[in-house]
Amino acid sequence: MFARHVSMQLKPNTRAEFTQTIEKEIIPLLRKQNGFQDEITFIAPGEANAVCISLWDRKENADAYVRNTYPAVLKSMEKVVEGTPQVLTYEVSNSTFHKIGARATA
Repeated sequence: MFARHVSMQLKPNTRAEFTQTIEKEIIPLLRKQNGFQDEITFIAPGEANAVCISLWDRKENADAYVRNTYPAVLKSMEKVVEGTPQVLTYEVSNSTFHKIGARATA
């Protein structure tokens, strides 16, 4: 499993609009993507920092999303996000929800 960690700074007074944009625009796009597994969104209490983590079955599917759909996601987020979101990518090593355990190494 593969994860994309996207951190961003929200524009002032856009927390509710950000949440609605994720729910009504971004998640429907994600659900149409091959290999998409889950989206988890966090907003820091009392702050304008947000983090979105998307989980994918394989890196190749996440990469296809970045090439084909992520530009539209960025466009949708312009009204609520300051600057450019920062993206980090990871291989998922453990998840109780997805029942992923550490792989033994030889």
